[in-house]
Amino acid sequence: MLYFGAMTSLKGKSLLSIAQLEKDDIYRLIGRSLALKKSVWSAELRGKTMALLFEKPSLRTRASFDLAMYQLGGYAIYLSPAEVGLGKREAVQDVARVLDRFVDVLAVRSFSQSSIELLSASASIPVINALSDTEHPCQILADMVTIYEHEGKLEGLTLAYIGDGNNVASSLILASAMVGINFKIASPEGYTLPEHIISKAKSLAEKSGADILVTQSPEDAARGADIIYTDVWTSMGQEAETEIRRKAFQNYQINERLFALAKNDAIFMHPLPAHRGEEVTDGVLEGANSVIFDQAENRLHLAKALLLEIFGF
Repeated sequence: MLYFGAMTSLKGKSLLSIAQLEKDDIYRLIGRSLALKKSVWSAELRGKTMALLFEKPSLRTRASFDLAMYQLGGYAIYLSPAEVGLGKREAVQDVARVLDRFVDVLAVRSFSQSSIELLSASASIPVINALSDTEHPCQILADMVTIYEHEGKLEGLTLAYIGDGNNVASSLILASAMVGINFKIASPEGYTLPEHIISKAKSLAEKSGADILVTQSPEDAARGADIIYTDVWTSMGQEAETEIRRKAFQNYQINERLFALAKNDAIFMHPLPAHRGEEVTDGVLEGANSVIFDQAENRLHLAKALLLEIFGF
């Protein structure tokens, strides 16, 4: 049963990592997101301004946070890579101190987790990790909303992540371990999750009762899963590795054969953008079990829930 449990207060605080949260925090954000999904306009954030500081372009992240502020009565300003030159044209800490004087909250998409942490350390306003090289907490919180929306629960489900052990996978395994989702990840040798992330997830799983499986076999991961999840094989900034990665991941495509190993009512998830015909076939991506556009929509509702918590509403 969904509940609004006691939450580790985010009021006035940054969200830099999914690991900052507790199980009850995730459930509270899910509940609030689903409640907000039933309404559109409110005015809690009237007079508040957010800066969207992006080193990496994005469709869903920019649209979701921009619209979240607008629909809550606030305003968002977008700062492109060329306008800021984070750490190049201007020192990271100087950017933080300038924006600290202008806006009330800062959402950052960066190539570097350390840049986001330095921005947070240098500013008095809350900083939201909207994507870094190591984590993608807002995406995964929205994913938890989507899973609960379709499955009616989290605990006891089995999620198979098949692909690169990237920032999405890191946040996903940590959140899954927190809430009791059994997590299986299949990646080729050399592309699995960092050992410290696996160790942290196993520690969290001991508390929640979840199982963690790290394997090189996509079939072992997919077999009997409630959720099949994948992401691109080559992320932004890795373009020089494209051909090497295609060869390494060629047996890790989510196709109809592999998806059939999951439960009959299993759902397919992908954070987008997808490289159709590469990590996933059109047949799976466009299939009846695909919830990828629900995932995309829920980025908006999660952004609103998160902002309201940070501003103390």
